[in-house]
Amino acid sequence: MSRFAISRSGSPNAGTISWLLAQTFWVGGLWLLHFLVLPAIAKLGLAPLLVEEIAGAVRPLMVGLAGVCAGLQVLVLIRAERLSSLWRDMRGQLLSTVLVMAVSYFAVRHYWPGSGLWLMFSYLVMAFCGLLLVLQSVPGGAKRKAAGFE
Repeated sequence: MSRFAISRSGSPNAGTISWLLAQTFWVGGLWLLHFLVLPAIAKLGLAPLLVEEIAGAVRPLMVGLAGVCAGLQVLVLIRAERLSSLWRDMRGQLLSTVLVMAVSYFAVRHYWPGSGLWLMFSYLVMAFCGLLLVLQSVPGGAKRKAAGFE
């Protein structure tokens, strides 16, 4: 047996790593933007209209990133747990909700530009679904524990 950590059979696989990395990017990005960056910009004393302009430019980028990363997580979940788990598993339901909210965000933004409340609702639903997703286990984690890898 080798003494190096990279040669252990219990080290995470590519699916686990991509799940955690994608989750860190989109969940952390949504929460950081809404609860840290935009309030900090507003506290700097910039004009409120400028803060709204910055938020209007950056929020769609974060929603797009969240949609892409959630799509990657769906692929990892399907590969690890099968397609049927997408609807029965809490992680699949949360990811499906995130994808629906991301699509609705862009549809509402395109077809009804004056409905800022729905855009904020979609954004916050995605953020809270991401928070609940962080509390769930990584796909394939139960199989690895049962096999004695962790």
